[in-house]
Amino acid sequence: MMADQQQGEMGRSLPKQQHRKERPISLFTSLKVEMSAVILIATILAFLMAWYLSHLDMNGWTALPLTIIVTLIFTYSFTSSLIQPLVEMRDAARAMADGDYTVRVQTYERSHDEVYELAHAFNDMADELEHADQMRRDMVANVSHELRTPVAALQAMVENMADGVVEASPANLENILGQTHRLSNLISFLLDLSRVEAGAASLNVEEFNLAEFIDDTVSPLQLADASHGHTIKIAIPDDITMEGDQDRLRQLFTNIIANALKHSADNTSILVEAHVDEEHDLVVANVINYGSQIPSEVRNQIFRRFVKGNSGRGTESGGTGLGLSIARWAAMLHDGNVQVVDDERGVNFEITLPRHPQIVDSEETME
Repeated sequence: MMADQQQGEMGRSLPKQQHRKERPISLFTSLKVEMSAVILIATILAFLMAWYLSHLDMNGWTALPLTIIVTLIFTYSFTSSLIQPLVEMRDAARAMADGDYTVRVQTYERSHDEVYELAHAFNDMADELEHADQMRRDMVANVSHELRTPVAALQAMVENMADGVVEASPANLENILGQTHRLSNLISFLLDLSRVEAGAASLNVEEFNLAEFIDDTVSPLQLADASHGHTIKIAIPDDITMEGDQDRLRQLFTNIIANALKHSADNTSILVEAHVDEEHDLVVANVINYGSQIPSEVRNQIFRRFVKGNSGRGTESGGTGLGLSIARWAAMLHDGNVQVVDDERGVNFEITLPRHPQIVDSEETME
């Protein structure tokens, strides 16, 4: 199941940059110390120049301008190297304002002062902006691709009916209905995604029985999947109760179970089990399919938006690459999590949810 992951067909997102570990600025390389040293040396140089020129019996009106000029040249030469990264940052900021997020500031390893730290922080910011811009481009490309496919299919079928090439038979109308359902599902996914981005999600928390909830969630999935011969086995004690928003949690379990069905061979089984972690007051649910393992290095990637596996029915048609991302978001709204864990039986999506979640404002949850 999802043994190898890939981005949508229209592009691959940049990996998220790792921030450099900060180390304290040394007293001897501090910009304040460096500037103080330049001023001190310039003062001493001016004094020595004045003393030397006075011993040459040079006229004061000539010696003073000469001393000032030499001192300014010395000060300018040394301070230019100190402010060079600031000049580069100014130019880079202007380039980024024009939409070029590839520019970076050169870091000067010979010193470790405040300007050096600022240059590194600027580059970290540029990395994040480039990553965000690439994600935006990928999103637009993938959404355009996902919308174009059902729209083109609808257009072709309706045009053929209008031209009399095919009849408006129940089978053809059912195909059209299927494409409209696909569009509707994609739009629903995108609306959920917009809520993820905006942190705008209201929760209606109430107590419910987990076994009954899972039964209700699995039933429509089982019916929709009947042609593939999957069996969904449920192993959940009848006495487990918890609190949460059932609509959001239904999104969570529906997406995880549907994903397991989508990436399982026909006529195989899916196991949904749960237990209570009494020590931490958690409900731990596991959705297991008996397919090939997901490599550990891509387990976090599959929860990113528009990421699809290159195996399973969802990769050919109908998949948006948003389901797992929305599932994790729904879990996080309840202060829970979804992850892939090691399991010799197959692919195990483990869902951890507090039995009595302390729900906060969704804006705070998304920060």
